[in-house]
Amino acid sequence: MVDSGMPLRDARRPGPWPAPHSNVSLWADGHRLDLPTLAGEVTADVCVVGLGGSGLAAVHELVRLGRRVVAVEAGVVAGGAAGRNGGFLLAGPADFHHDAVARHGRERAVRLYALTLAELDRIAASTPEAVRRVGSIRLATSAEEVEDCRAQLAAMRADRLPAEWYDGALGVGLRIPTDAAFHPVARAHQLARAALDAGARLFARSPAVELAGDCVETPGGRVRCDAVVVAVDGGLDVLLPELAGRVRTARLQMLATAPTREVRIPCPVYARWGYDYWQQDAAGRVALGGCRDLAMDDEWTHDATPTPAVQGALDRALRERVGVREAAVTHRWAASVGYTDDGLPVLAAARPGVWAAGGYSGTGNVVGALCGRAAARRALGLADEMAALLG
Repeated sequence: MVDSGMPLRDARRPGPWPAPHSNVSLWADGHRLDLPTLAGEVTADVCVVGLGGSGLAAVHELVRLGRRVVAVEAGVVAGGAAGRNGGFLLAGPADFHHDAVARHGRERAVRLYALTLAELDRIAASTPEAVRRVGSIRLATSAEEVEDCRAQLAAMRADRLPAEWYDGALGVGLRIPTDAAFHPVARAHQLARAALDAGARLFARSPAVELAGDCVETPGGRVRCDAVVVAVDGGLDVLLPELAGRVRTARLQMLATAPTREVRIPCPVYARWGYDYWQQDAAGRVALGGCRDLAMDDEWTHDATPTPAVQGALDRALRERVGVREAAVTHRWAASVGYTDDGLPVLAAARPGVWAAGGYSGTGNVVGALCGRAAARRALGLADEMAALLG
């Protein structure tokens, strides 16, 4: 059972549901990458804190630029939100494009979108086995949301961004043909292995307990360096308390089913203003997340444990909205993610010699890679377009 103080129930069964994969994501199940724990003192040009998508992007950029890199991770590679998300690769920032234009200005919003489109191409090219370039669908669940989808489509067409109206078996809304689905843990492990092959030194189960621009301390060791990149999303406000006014940690929850033919979901789908999202992988398993807004006050937390309230809402969404009525739920999990008030990531010099990237507002798989690379470049004193747009 999920250790939440209350038994979770399968929506189809009267008794408690046995959860053999309690708080293990669908993506992590069966995947393993053994890395050493940092012991003693090592030196590097740059120390990267965090080995999720943004941290691995930073490591690869630093190696490409010829720097000696040491990276430390509190848990395992992609053990946080990077390996516990919905497996969506979406272009653009957290806001829908018409909202981003209104909020950040047209030129800035369009350029951000263009950078994420290029990053999607880069992700697909670097780890093609982990990526399915199948597009995405935004479904409308009310008349108001239909009109908002039309407004988004109009704005994207005006800016010559790829989008089309969707009216099909799943409902009505928008289809974004350039988006993708991916296996986040498989991709992260591929990137980590490639970084090791290129000479980077990566350490797992080595949380940063003290950090400055020239030194990162872990429980068992120390990294002496010239600069630090902190690439952490959820919990960034704890690791760097000076950023607590800019980023806030929330819990996102998901579940997954056994393979099923009850539904055919051709691509990642998000609905109800993005609060609910699901996809079906190549094996037929459905991964569903969301419903955070139904218990919003409780979900602003650093506790990454599934709860009966949100998991119950996900059960209902799975059976009633997605249409999976027979397949058993096999996984339930949660993750900590960072949110910002303006929907744009944090990319900042948090301390002398320490650059931080995080606060992706629930959509960090593409934006996070851009921010990790940008933080690496800024830590070296180099210019970067993403950093300039967010500055």
